[in-house]
Formats: sequence, C-alpha cells, structure tokens
Amino acid sequence: MGREHIYHLNSFIRALVFQKILAIDSDTLLINILKLSPELCDFCHFRKVPDSSQFSRFRKNYTTFIFEMFNKLVEITEPICREIDKKKADYLIYDTTGFESYVTENNPKFFNSKLKQAKKFPKTNDSNPYIAVYSILPSSSNTNPEVRQSYINGHFCYALKAGILTNGLGIIRHISFFDNEFRKKHPDISTQKSDKLDIDKEISDSKSLKTVLSDFFNLHPAFSFKTFLGDSAFDSYDNYSLLINTFHFNRVYTPINPRNPKTSENSSDIPVCPIDKTP
Repeated sequence: MGREHIYHLNSFIRALVFQKILAIDSDTLLINILKLSPELCDFCHFRKVPDSSQFSRFRKNYTTFIFEMFNKLVEITEPICREIDKKKADYLIYDTTGFESYVTENNPKFFNSKLKQAKKFPKTNDSNPYIAVYSILPSSSNTNPEVRQSYINGHFCYALKAGILTNGLGIIRHISFFDNEFRKKHPDISTQKSDKLDIDKEISDSKSLKTVLSDFFNLHPAFSFKTFLGDSAFDSYDNYSLLINTFHFNRVYTPINPRNPKTSENSSDIPVCPIDKTP
C-alpha cells in the first residue's frame, strides 16, 4: 500500500555515516563521490543518487529522530547486556579516539615536509625534531576545520576526535564527536595548543570527561554504573572526586600517570593519596 519511495531511510543514514567518518565537508562532494563510485551507491542502497536539496530536506526532517533512535537503542540493549554478564555490564569505560580523514594533511609527504623544516631549527639543546614539528603543524585541516591535528596511537594525524563510552562487554553506550557544534556547546573542552603533545592530549581527554559523562547521564538518567575504567590521563584527585561524588561510581580504576608527582606507598606497597594517605 502507498507510494513506493525512491530513497529509503537506511540509504541516507549509510551515506551520512560514510560522510562523517571520512570527514567529507560538503554534500556536493559526497554526491560527486556517490556518482563516481557504483560500489558506494550499492553499499548505501541508492538506485539513484540524491541531489543536495534531498540531503538538506532529510537533515531538516529526520536529524532529531535519528539521534533519538540511537539513544533508544542504548535503552533497549542495556537490560540485555545486564542479562549477558551483570558484572561486565556494570563497568563504564571512557576513552577518546580519532577517525582519520582523507585530507591533504594526512598525506605522509605533508608531514615529511614539516619534519624537514623542523630539523632546520637552531639546536640549543638536544632537540627532538618530532617534538618540534608538533608546534608548526596547523591545528586543523585546511579543507575541513572540524578535522583537527591529533596525536593518536603514537603517531600524528588529522582526525575527527570523539569520546566513546563502552561497557565491560565492549558494547558502545555513547559517542560524542568533538566537532564545532560540540565545542560551541562546551567551550571549556577547547584548549590552547602548546609544544607538549602528550600533555595537550591529557588535558583534552581530562577536560572532556565531565562533559561526556554529563551528556550521557542526562540522556539516560535511570542508568547507573558501579565501576569506572579509564587511562592514565584521568589520574588526578579532581577526577577521582568528580567520578565518585558527582557521578556516584563506587570504584575508579586508572593507571598511575608517570607525569604526576611521585606517589607514596603504604606498608603493603599500595599507592596512597598524597593528600589524606588513603589507598
């Protein structure tokens, strides 16, 4: 019954997810790629490539519903996760990652040219050119400002950064893309770039923690988790206090950050808090 539609909901969703992952900055470019790639059209289940007005109309009419759909899936799958493994489903794990984009700045030739430039700097001390090149790399891609310069998994790249919450089963509970819209909503997450790449990453990760968790629990106020796991970027007194007192975790596990002041240990060789000497 009813009229057969040329374009289907899942086709637009597939195309827009593809656009987001590859950081394609305009619908016009996405449409041209679809026209030149029959394989991508098949993947999106498009029998005919939509024009830009149809993408705009889809966003206007369905964006909020798609957001609600993914959040509803989290609500539906949460009790299923608890049935599979109650203990692991009670872990909430937070980490940041980046989706590398097909931009000029990710071409190895671009980085090598900057590396050669860094090696020409005057060497007053034993300098590391890989550290020096960090300071001269542009903060974002020239073609898409939402694709920002990052240091991920031990290498430089230009990526769309995101914060991801998963449970102990590895099931994704929430994703926050740190795009321009997110930064406008949460200006405190933005940090000025310094010449210390590891410290910049830690500051960025640590500042995103409260924001991402707040957004997640506002969307799912009935959810609660007993255990939080994160990496060493979250090893600070303020973060422990935030996680236990504000978000009501019973246990917080993070590796000790080697950049923090040396921790003391009790008689059982257990690290203790430098303030009140508790484990």
